[in-house]
Amino acid sequence: MKTIVIIGAGPGLGLSLAKKFGSNGFNVALVSLHEDTLIPLVNELKNLDIDSKYYVADVRDLERLSSALKQVESDFGNIDVVEFSPYAGPQMFRDVLEMKIEDVEEQYKMQILPAIKMVQTVLPSMEANGSGAILFNSGISAVHPIPQLGNAGIACSGLRNYAQNLHNVLKEKGIYVGFIAVATLIKKGTEGDPDLIADTWYDLYIKQDRFETVFPQMN
Repeated sequence: MKTIVIIGAGPGLGLSLAKKFGSNGFNVALVSLHEDTLIPLVNELKNLDIDSKYYVADVRDLERLSSALKQVESDFGNIDVVEFSPYAGPQMFRDVLEMKIEDVEEQYKMQILPAIKMVQTVLPSMEANGSGAILFNSGISAVHPIPQLGNAGIACSGLRNYAQNLHNVLKEKGIYVGFIAVATLIKKGTEGDPDLIADTWYDLYIKQDRFETVFPQMN
């Protein structure tokens, strides 16, 4: 049975991804900062007969993140898919003319550094197996600069660059790397419904015919 790890799991996109992949035969490992957020998610998944466990880790604590991923491998036997979408909410965003060095550093600690640590941890077993998938979920400022998201955009575009480099070098090893830039607010019942994003992710994972997509599709 395959296993997906969702880093930054919450009641929105994280839960939708867990349900989508779980309903298609995956074990689910949820990684996030707050245990009180994770417990109800695991309970809901278990009610759907989806085998799941949670792991508490602050992505900014790189060694704790790595330890959590190694524990997932120990518990489930392997990691087949890892999805990276840590929360870096609006309270952390700064305008390009107002941001300070510290604001950019904080975004790098939330996005770039843990992404690299995550890959360094899961990649050896994926390479040994000759299969696996690494999925990066980010914002539209990764593709289209938005002045109000000055610090976040620097990190998001850097994350996209890293992901595309990984995609280019790992596809020959049987490992898929994908990227989705979300161009809307993630909210139930809207065009940014997390279930729709999860459907898009699963489709991208199954087909593995392109590196990235923008959600929703932009004209």
